[in-house]
Amino acid sequence: MIGTWQLVRLALRRDRILLPIWVLFLVGVTYSTTTALAELYDTQQSRDLLGVTANANSAFLAMLGPLHDWSSLGGLVVWRWGVFSGLFVAIMAMLVVTRHTRAEEEAGRTELIAATVVGRHAPLAAAVIVAGGTSLLIGLLQALALIGTDLDPAGAFAFGLSTASVGLVFTAVSAFTAQLSENSRVSNAIAGGFLGVTYLLRAAGDAAGESGPQWLTWFSPIGWTEHVRSFADNRFWVLLLPLAAFVLLTGVSAYIVSRRDVGLGLLAARLGPPQGTIGSPFGLAWRLQKGSLIGWSIALFAVGVIYGSVAQAVGQMVQDNPALGQIVSKIGGADAMVDAFFATVTQLLGLISSIYLVQAVLRLRSEETSFRAEPILATPVSRWGWVASHAVFALVGGAVVLAAAGLGLGLVYGVQTNDLGTVLPQMLGAALVQLPAAWVIAGVALVLFGLFPQLTGVSWAVVSVALVLTLLGPALQLDQWMIDLSPFTHVPKYPDITFGPLAWLTVVAVVLLAAGFAGFRRRDLST
Repeated sequence: MIGTWQLVRLALRRDRILLPIWVLFLVGVTYSTTTALAELYDTQQSRDLLGVTANANSAFLAMLGPLHDWSSLGGLVVWRWGVFSGLFVAIMAMLVVTRHTRAEEEAGRTELIAATVVGRHAPLAAAVIVAGGTSLLIGLLQALALIGTDLDPAGAFAFGLSTASVGLVFTAVSAFTAQLSENSRVSNAIAGGFLGVTYLLRAAGDAAGESGPQWLTWFSPIGWTEHVRSFADNRFWVLLLPLAAFVLLTGVSAYIVSRRDVGLGLLAARLGPPQGTIGSPFGLAWRLQKGSLIGWSIALFAVGVIYGSVAQAVGQMVQDNPALGQIVSKIGGADAMVDAFFATVTQLLGLISSIYLVQAVLRLRSEETSFRAEPILATPVSRWGWVASHAVFALVGGAVVLAAAGLGLGLVYGVQTNDLGTVLPQMLGAALVQLPAAWVIAGVALVLFGLFPQLTGVSWAVVSVALVLTLLGPALQLDQWMIDLSPFTHVPKYPDITFGPLAWLTVVAVVLLAAGFAGFRRRDLST
């Protein structure tokens, strides 16, 4: 463990911009959500109505979980923001741990550090301390922000600790996945896949309601945060589960570190063919990107299947709940409610797909900083051709993953309603209309790569801001001009799809992509 604190200081210095952004973002949204909900639901009658609607709506249950206590403002905050808060903290922890462990080994810097007076476990310990400590700091500040709005301190700390617990679990998960592969992208992909599975388990357990397999949520670290029941029962003992998972996975990771070579992983790297078969930039890009594309397509297809399976229950619950039926009849009946469900779900799928698009674009920067781009560009391969070979996976690959999501939605719901021939094309169209907005996000990432390569990490902040503005902007009562900053705000809602906004979004995406291409053509490599 010698040198651990020096490496902690180094990690904090390297992340001196990104970590404060994460902290301010998560704490700020927590406070803003609280104040906005206090204004939106300022009477007990409005809260009771929300409680009846939220817990009877499979869409709300799948995306946000159950509303345990609608009599208090704190209960509303936990329901509206708890799941997303846990997801964001988990993503932060995964990125930080992989960045300071496997990515450092892949770049060869860990070997240089290990040649000095630094212990074998110090790099892993430093990454765990930084990511876990940031998670705890976020949870503590969230609790203090809630207390500052006159909410119950016990419930506030239950919420803050439950959020931090998700960060601790995925700190340990990433520490473990960093030992599996020699590649940081694969390590992040495995950890991200585990996060996706835990979210789906929670969504499947919650969406089915009391009569369904709610036990599935006990297999999800995000589900554990719901079982804490902040501002309701405040079951602090549930937090022992993520703590045990953190200790166990961190201990296993430390054991593996001491028994493997630096730079290698438990999973042996696959040998390439005896003779080279890649004859073009696109062929190389396909070799590098195909695993990610296939994985994302399978994942979004699974998400589509989950949401498609609960869509029929959205219309059925209107018949089972007369009070809710009277409310829904004012907006067009059960069919309108199902349409609203699909509009929300496809928008969420579009936001998720934008993560893949940014990942595909930023592979360019990864290749550049790893000094693999320079030998390629020393051949007759042009800069435009090299960038285009990866950009096509953001443009066309985005369509593939969204089509997979729409296919999952349409197949399941079409079979349930015995109208597969009509439903499947509708769901494919509803998913694919999100593509121009995702292209805009990819365009921003390419502009940063081409013009401001040192700021490519800001691309992830753009995705996060778009998600918050789109999903939480109305609830936070933000000004419309702020909500309009998200390209997904301008996508027509299913089933009223018009092509004017889609054309404008496509034009904006083309301009951004062109600026990124032009910028990279004129700058030096590895700047």
